[in-house]
Amino acid sequence: MKGTIVTMLLLAAVCSAPAKSESLAEAWALALKNDRTLAAVRLEAEAARFEATAARGLRYPALTTSASAMQFADAPAFDFSAAGVPIQMPRVFDHDNTVIGNVSVMLPLYTGGRITNEINAADENRRAREAMEAQAIQQTKLEVAEAYVGVLRAQRALDVANSNVANLEAYVGEVRAMFEREMVPRNDLLAAQVALANAEQGRLRASNALDLAKASYNRRLGAPLTREVQLEPTLPVLESDFERVSVDELIARALDQRNELVALQAQANAMGYRADVERARLRPQLALSGGYSYLESEMFDRERFASASLTMSWPLFDGGVTRHRSAALRRTQRALEERRADLETQIALETRQAWLDLQEARNRARVTAEAVAQSEENLRLARRQYQAGLVTITRVLEAESLRVTSRTNHDNALLDADLAVYRLARVLGEL
Repeated sequence: MKGTIVTMLLLAAVCSAPAKSESLAEAWALALKNDRTLAAVRLEAEAARFEATAARGLRYPALTTSASAMQFADAPAFDFSAAGVPIQMPRVFDHDNTVIGNVSVMLPLYTGGRITNEINAADENRRAREAMEAQAIQQTKLEVAEAYVGVLRAQRALDVANSNVANLEAYVGEVRAMFEREMVPRNDLLAAQVALANAEQGRLRASNALDLAKASYNRRLGAPLTREVQLEPTLPVLESDFERVSVDELIARALDQRNELVALQAQANAMGYRADVERARLRPQLALSGGYSYLESEMFDRERFASASLTMSWPLFDGGVTRHRSAALRRTQRALEERRADLETQIALETRQAWLDLQEARNRARVTAEAVAQSEENLRLARRQYQAGLVTITRVLEAESLRVTSRTNHDNALLDADLAVYRLARVLGEL
């Protein structure tokens, strides 16, 4: 009995213990594991790696085997009677059927650069896909961080709404007591009650917003929408040197590191190599081939044959098809290079904007911290003045509204400052 009681007490202690807060690193791990868009990008990168390996296989000999069996309604035979030659030739095929088998190997000796350029094109396509994969990982991490902050923002908004309701409930009690002692008119009590009703409505909206933020966060992680989450109250500090370098240096780093630029350049290079592949088709193609064949026949002195051949082909005219295909690929290459050049200017703008947003958010955090303390003192003084009959109730309600606004602004500024570091790291390609 005593052991049962101890076990029950331990279970109760475990159940009542606060749940472990979920960190951003844990959220990233879940998202990178479950995100379907990222999974698709990873599969595309894996497919590109297989294509690059397959392109290298074009250099090696190709071994082919084939076999067939034929049944004739009436097998052909040699007949020289029309020439007046009295020779009876044996049947070509026995029993009106035959079996043919062949094994051949072909090694390309010269292709005008076609194989080399196909390999290079496949390698550039692989590099582009791998850059897209790295880009998708960083974008996923940023979006998870934004969803994480969305939950924290909604939780803090609910905390502010709860404090607003608690303050007004206490204040309504004070005004009611003063009204009952006929120290204030009924209008003051009604105004306080209306303010409390509005605050309760705001709390309901804040609670609903928190539920929606949690559902959005869970969806981003690939978890059930109704999963209850408890997050760490702040984002982890991201190690950076953003304070010690100029914005121009940050722009240079972004242009050097962004995977989007790498992907576009690799795609442009791949188009150039594919244009060279098309041009190579107009050059001579030289290949060495050998084979071993089996032919079931009654006519020949043997049924197995070995052969070797050196084959050369040279397409002299194809109606301009190859030339125009090559020109189309060159235009596509130039289009990708133009997109890359445009993206460079966009990245420079994004970097400057992210750096300015970080400075603004940090300045707002400092200013709003002072405003919170000032609004708390302003509310305390307004309530004392109202009790002394020096101000109207409107002054107190305005002071409470200012307190709520200042706390909300301060919470948002702190979260914006934390998130701005992550956004700048993403813009630089360092997240």
